[in-house]
Amino acid sequence: MNINTTSGILEEAELMLSPNCDSRPKNTNITLLVIHNISLPPGEFGGSYISQLFCNQLNPSDHPFFDEIKELRVSSHLLIRRNGDIIQYVPFHKRAWHAGVSEFEGKTCCNDFSIGIEMEGTDDEAYEEIQYQKLTEVTKQLLTAYPHISHDRITGHCHIAPERKTDPGEAFDWKKYLNSI
Repeated sequence: MNINTTSGILEEAELMLSPNCDSRPKNTNITLLVIHNISLPPGEFGGSYISQLFCNQLNPSDHPFFDEIKELRVSSHLLIRRNGDIIQYVPFHKRAWHAGVSEFEGKTCCNDFSIGIEMEGTDDEAYEEIQYQKLTEVTKQLLTAYPHISHDRITGHCHIAPERKTDPGEAFDWKKYLNSI
């Protein structure tokens, strides 16, 4: 697995560029990795709804929940599907819109200095072994490509936005993941 640091692209990922990104503030180092979860509709896996959401193509009439989120303009750098497939929506050197109102170690606007990885899943359903394997491989590449990210600068969405978010949830095995890197 390799990251092209010039393009900010994980070479093994399927590339599906989201319009929901922009440039990071000038002279901003990438110093944080944020782990999330997502499933669309909630609790359902597979299909193209996550990609549709991140690319502003979600049809609100496809599911009642989609009407609630139809105005969202969000993205993540990567999605790791339950079967281990990886989709990249935003090059790593760009700012993805994944963290929202957030704070890490007293610094707000985590999107400015972080990379966001979505795990296809829910807070309370075990993640697949292949997802942990792929997340570990990607993380090792990110730690090499972006040396300002360190083991103690890997966190969950729940930790940077605790009043709003719970992901990656109780089902995410932090000990297993962090010991693997």
